[in-house]
Amino acid sequence: MEAFESFVAVAMESEGFVVAGPVKFPVSQVTQKAAREEVQTHGFEVDLVGARADRLVLASVKSFFGSRGVVASHVNGTTADDRARKLYRLLNDVPIRQAVIKGAAERYGYEVSQVRLRLYCGRFAGPKQGIHEKEIREWCAGQLAGGGPIEVFGVDDVLAGVRKAAANKQYRDHQVLVTMKVLEAAGLLRLELPDDVGVGDDDQSADL
Repeated sequence: MEAFESFVAVAMESEGFVVAGPVKFPVSQVTQKAAREEVQTHGFEVDLVGARADRLVLASVKSFFGSRGVVASHVNGTTADDRARKLYRLLNDVPIRQAVIKGAAERYGYEVSQVRLRLYCGRFAGPKQGIHEKEIREWCAGQLAGGGPIEVFGVDDVLAGVRKAAANKQYRDHQVLVTMKVLEAAGLLRLELPDDVGVGDDDQSADL
């Protein structure tokens, strides 16, 4: 699991998901050979899979902190750059998207209507104008993937989930959560306790 994926996994866990990844799903496609059509099966990798009683989430995670960022035409598949388009095939290649969703539902025992696709972006292209983020969110909102539209999460959304998890009084030896607590101890970050932390405990206080 890559570094930003570890942050995303913690954020998903704060929603009650059990998270694993990456996970490969077999996808069969018809390829045109010189003499005949041929069906080939390849493993298609999903960055993170989150499962809870009511929902299965398949997440594509792109950090791109040190680059231009996530570009709208790459996500929706309208770019002429075939390599860039293929980075988002889980989202913009409908046959692959449907095959992965169906395969995941069958593997983990969910209905297709319970499956959701998510795109997690560390950095959107053109952050000052926000054009790419707006186009990505609008395009994803118009797609039907599993039981609903493709859900889009930015770095602020991820950080909110991680902060909630890090504020929990129950200690976990996890690199992401320890990083947050180190920043808090150094005075560089203040963790806000969620409303339900400590409710029902004998000790209602917490040192911030």
